[in-house]
Amino acid sequence: MKQLIAILEGIGGTLRLLVRAVAFAPTLPRQLPRFMEQCYQIGYTTLPIVSILSFFIGGVLALQAGYSMESFGAKEFIGSLVGLSMARELGPMMVAILLAGRVGSAIAAELASMKVYQEVDALVTMNIPPERILVLPRLAAVIVMMPVLTIIANLVGWFGGAIVAHSVDFIALEPEKYFETLRRFTKFEDVANGLIKAEVFGFVVVLICCSIGLNTRGGPREIGAAVTKAVVVSLILILVLDYFLTQSLL
Repeated sequence: MKQLIAILEGIGGTLRLLVRAVAFAPTLPRQLPRFMEQCYQIGYTTLPIVSILSFFIGGVLALQAGYSMESFGAKEFIGSLVGLSMARELGPMMVAILLAGRVGSAIAAELASMKVYQEVDALVTMNIPPERILVLPRLAAVIVMMPVLTIIANLVGWFGGAIVAHSVDFIALEPEKYFETLRRFTKFEDVANGLIKAEVFGFVVVLICCSIGLNTRGGPREIGAAVTKAVVVSLILILVLDYFLTQSLL
């Protein structure tokens, strides 16, 4: 019962934080430097690892598909499998998981430290709402950067699959055939559905990490516990939301 009450209190606190942050949305143009800094942290610094992982995920997909399809004489459809898998599922999912592990943990650690060492209380004393300068710019930045990261992940994954499909001896698929089937079977709505998932995943991850960070109590040990909790909760919610979004978008 206590755990259920704690979960409900956490959900209520997160929703209140969201409402308070959205209420300050008209002030966002005056916070352009903070917004740009968060875009840099969420987008630019995450881009290298997103690109590397996307390339090898696309390559692994091409290898697995080529191994299976070669025996059926259907290796020319490798492009369609890689294209749909990256666009609808693996692209947004991978970016969201990287966001939770890399950016979400940093957000939780920073805000938890500010809360534990009473910097958040100092902002409140100076009549500066923490939601306005600590939460709103991050939420706005993730809304802008998640589609960009996901599109780049898709493109890099597609090209990674093409390179592997062409260079591996037992596949040896020409890039023209690979991209022909990719274009034929991967529709705009598939990419759009993936971008919708990415937006929801990113928004929820940042909101959860901000909420957990700002509700931290205690000392340095609690900061570490808050970071762990933020990442674990974010990953669970990504998987749960992925199921329901996939079901609704099919």
